[in-house]
Amino acid sequence: MEPAPLARAFDTPDAKRRHVRRLFTTIADRYDLITRLLSYGQDRRWKRTLVDRAAPLEGARVLDLATGTGDLAYLAAAHGARVTGLDLVPRMITLARAKATPASGARPAFLAGDMMALPFEDGAFDVVTTGYGLRNVPALDAACAEIARVLRPGGRLLSLDFNRPDSRVIRAAYLAYLDVTGGVLGWALHGDPDTYRYIPASLRRYPGAEDVASILRANGFAEVEITPLLGGLMSLHVGVTSVRRS
Repeated sequence: MEPAPLARAFDTPDAKRRHVRRLFTTIADRYDLITRLLSYGQDRRWKRTLVDRAAPLEGARVLDLATGTGDLAYLAAAHGARVTGLDLVPRMITLARAKATPASGARPAFLAGDMMALPFEDGAFDVVTTGYGLRNVPALDAACAEIARVLRPGGRLLSLDFNRPDSRVIRAAYLAYLDVTGGVLGWALHGDPDTYRYIPASLRRYPGAEDVASILRANGFAEVEITPLLGGLMSLHVGVTSVRRS
């Protein structure tokens, strides 16, 4: 079944969930290529930065949400962490598992699932990572609360994603660039210019970095830091869950 028209993808939370599932099933086999192109080749470096900031100790319990093809999950596993990668799209999980090699050492466990309803107990993880995940959830507040639930007190979330620049001029130029570039790539790779126009469409509805930080603070995170990347066109959020007191 084809994705719903882009104009209808954001009508309701359920419409967005269905659109995201179908869209990422369509693009899964080209996902790594697209992330490299749209990040100007910086995607791998940003992901290494994220995992270095996470600094997972050997044996730490790490959950990578919207794991895609598993880049962050494998980087965390290379630190000796016990990693679970979860994605809404089964094809992504298949591709992530296929990246395992004898030289990759400890391997993450991968499973299909919805980050709005995580199949884990409270406090099950020390660290949660996600690359391009929060922007795609149907309800950001509920997703942040669910992430806080599965983190132990004092656990950390690290989230890498596109940002909406504060400057209206820069924001308009950036979104126009993504519209044009996404349209060209969508037509060339899938015969549908709207395929990657989902990115600027989702950004128009996604809060800026400061507002995302406020949502995290309102949903279980006591401390949140923002690191701008690519001149503020991308951002890395690091949040620490509240320490519960008896």
